[in-house]
Amino acid sequence: MQLIRGIHNIRPKHRGCVLTIGNFDGVHLGHQAVLAQVKAQALARGVPATVMTFEPQPQELFQPDKAPARLTNFREKHLALRAQGIDRHVVIEFNRKFANLPAREFIEKVLVEQLGVQFLVVGDDFRFGHGREGDFAMLQQAGAELGFDVVDTHSYRQQQQRVSSTAIRQALTAGDFTQAAAMLGRPYAFEGRVVHGEKKGRTIGFPTANIQLKRLHSPLQGVFAVTVETADGNKHAGVANVGRRPTLNGERMQLEVHIFDYTGDLYGRQLKVIPTQFIRGEQKFADFAQLKQQIEADAEKAKAILAIGY
Repeated sequence: MQLIRGIHNIRPKHRGCVLTIGNFDGVHLGHQAVLAQVKAQALARGVPATVMTFEPQPQELFQPDKAPARLTNFREKHLALRAQGIDRHVVIEFNRKFANLPAREFIEKVLVEQLGVQFLVVGDDFRFGHGREGDFAMLQQAGAELGFDVVDTHSYRQQQQRVSSTAIRQALTAGDFTQAAAMLGRPYAFEGRVVHGEKKGRTIGFPTANIQLKRLHSPLQGVFAVTVETADGNKHAGVANVGRRPTLNGERMQLEVHIFDYTGDLYGRQLKVIPTQFIRGEQKFADFAQLKQQIEADAEKAKAILAIGY
């Protein structure tokens, strides 16, 4: 899948596509139904199936405190789109300059002149352009004038429940990982590269692999029993903390995972961490000794949850 980052990187060779625009957070079954439609239309027209997303997501720019927690960071989303067989991923830098672009100019300059869109799939509540003046009706009218078709995405339902990023966040918050997986079409997971931390865990017998979440808000926070998958496909059991580590006065949200009975160097390696069950919320302890005692209890509980024969 080709990645095009920024309007300025759209070249004449990129003209001609079937396009869908949205956040696509999670790339869940509802998104996958839309992407299947995009791919079918692209195949029929002999042009690339293209997805346009925004970084940051619009609400993260205008209302960062109220922006929803991301199910997927940028890399996770890009890989999920690639797994769906999308040909091109156009990522627009969403800043105030772009937000102030008149809606008609976005249609004429970006969608028509630069991308040469032939068929567009968007939600019927999609708003864009300066003052959110652009809407589905404007796109339909412009399509009739400028020669491209416009259709809306329909809610994808699973057992009468609408599949949405919001519903998945709610399931995760409730600790219902089975329901979240049913809507995603895969188990929910954090993915990332292991980075160096403060290495305090190893001093108490619990070395951790640290992964930066790279998102404004996390959909999960606390301690969880997890399954960890390494790049070679091997799976391991573990216990993980998602949060800011208040006992250690941490500020940045990150994931720390202790893999049971693992020996080896994980620095720089990609891991997939799959939460299995919530154990407890993150809390601040009076000292490091209390933290160690709690981690030991968390580890035993995680082993019991994961049915490890210890």
